[in-house]
Amino acid sequence: MTVPDLPDPDRVHVVALPLRTRFRDLTVREALLVDGPMGWGEFSPFTEYDDPEAARWLAACLEAAHDGWPAPLRTAVTVNATVPAVAAVDVAAVLDRFPGCTTAKVKVAERGQGLGDDLDRVAAVRDRLGPDGAVRVDANGAWDVDQAVHALTALSAYGLEYAEQPVADVADLARVRVRLARAGVAVAVAADESVRRAEDPLAVALAGAADLVVVKVAPLGGVRRLLEVAEVLQARHGVGLTVSSALDSSVGLAAGVAAAAALPGAPRAAGLGTAALLAADVTASPLLPVGGQVPVGSVVPEPALLARYAAAPARQRWWRDRLRRCHALL
Repeated sequence: MTVPDLPDPDRVHVVALPLRTRFRDLTVREALLVDGPMGWGEFSPFTEYDDPEAARWLAACLEAAHDGWPAPLRTAVTVNATVPAVAAVDVAAVLDRFPGCTTAKVKVAERGQGLGDDLDRVAAVRDRLGPDGAVRVDANGAWDVDQAVHALTALSAYGLEYAEQPVADVADLARVRVRLARAGVAVAVAADESVRRAEDPLAVALAGAADLVVVKVAPLGGVRRLLEVAEVLQARHGVGLTVSSALDSSVGLAAGVAAAAALPGAPRAAGLGTAALLAADVTASPLLPVGGQVPVGSVVPEPALLARYAAAPARQRWWRDRLRRCHALL
């Protein structure tokens, strides 16, 4: 795409949205929002990402703001519930925020916790969803190969749909996948953090490292780029995929929903119900699950909420500086 000019400073808003529960070591999610001619875009790469990586997130933001998205094939997208690394007794309260969801992704391998905590949490999710619900676990690459095989063998008792990023390295993902298969443990392996660039999904597929990949609009550079990657994965390599979010506001989630809605076939439940993890959003009608689905469509933030959750002046400057640096890289 042709790179638009740097957004007018008056059409840029930086917000700090509180979370209901600590997630990825965050209690507040910051995001820079751009009001463009075709709609709103979100630029919210995690703070530890360097500028070249963050620039792809800006490309996705500018696509939303200046180009819009391809026509959807459906009017709503089925989503999964997301369960942070909470105590088992708190699982029911979390799932109550995802009405109608029959698939749940459960965080495991949290720092300071053990496998017993993971087993208790997953057991509570399985008990709540019943035998017909789908349960996924996500370790965010925290285990080594031996830990992953041991943990997933134990967790497989709860009938996992798949395990997301059990280890950090692509080669180790392949090792885990092989060892689970040899041991007769029926747990599919998904790659997430290993897929941050458009080239990554192909590398994962060629390495035989995963049964499916988790794809996100922002890291891949936009909805159109995600759809191109999906076509290669599914048509040429037979690798499944799930569309997910990066803990976005409803503005960012709308891009993920647009991508999932444009995928052919019957996509898996998407990880796009995460507005339920936010204690505040930039719209009074956030993209929350209803009947297990979220609607397709653009999101327009409300001025009062942009003002109420505006980031502190120092953080405003930090994000605007980052915007300028990343724009220069596009």
